[in-house]
Amino acid sequence: MAIAMMAASPTRAADVLAANASAAETPAAGAGTSTTFVVRADPRTGKLVRRPAQPAAKPTTPAAPKLSPAIKPEISASKSAAPEISAPIAAMVEQSARTHSVDPLLVHAVIAVESNYDAHAVSPQGAEGLMQLMPPTARMLGVANSFDPQQNIEAGVRYLKYLQDLYKDDTLALAAYNAGPKAVEKFKSVPPYRETQNYVDQVGRRYEAARGDRAAAQAKTTPNQSAAGKATEAPTAAPGAAPEPAAAGEDQHPKLERLVDENGRLSLKTSP
Repeated sequence: MAIAMMAASPTRAADVLAANASAAETPAAGAGTSTTFVVRADPRTGKLVRRPAQPAAKPTTPAAPKLSPAIKPEISASKSAAPEISAPIAAMVEQSARTHSVDPLLVHAVIAVESNYDAHAVSPQGAEGLMQLMPPTARMLGVANSFDPQQNIEAGVRYLKYLQDLYKDDTLALAAYNAGPKAVEKFKSVPPYRETQNYVDQVGRRYEAARGDRAAAQAKTTPNQSAAGKATEAPTAAPGAAPEPAAAGEDQHPKLERLVDENGRLSLKTSP
């Protein structure tokens, strides 16, 4: 056998010895754990070398990939959603609007577009508070603190009433509220500024929608007339009787008339 091994190639002899060594040294089933050796030819020297066999690598289960937590999309509040109006603000609007004979719904539409009822709002141009008063306008109207809701609303409504009396047109009044009276006088209409045109459109839409809701609510609460068609009529005043005083809430302020002289200068005067 030794002669046969010498005649064989080193690699072949190593394989034979490895087979014999494995058969002799592999523990039987149930026996204690022992080290297994193998005989291999050294590729550099060609000599047979006996080394412990490397244990087979255990198959590893790939780790499950870590899942990133689900990202919850942020839902931004829609700008078109109706803002929540607090009771104190609503009462201030009602009081100032009735005092200056301005429709409260128009005031609410202006506030919604101007500041969305944020009493601390400041525009990029520096307008402040609920009705976005510019500091010079606020000082002119006697406002000490534009962020005080009561002062801001009172001054804003008073200024809006002045513009209504000046132009006799809510559209022009709103345009002047946004762009200033000088711009309206310059173009004799809504100025061709995108911001002003969008502003007038948004306030107008809100105002008309609010008026429609108010009319629908009033129609539901108004009692129906009788089948006979008997409707209550206001008593006719006797001839020569003194006219009754105007009802509370009616506009009793003098009207402002605009006069333009031959030089194009604008002047105002009150009419009874």
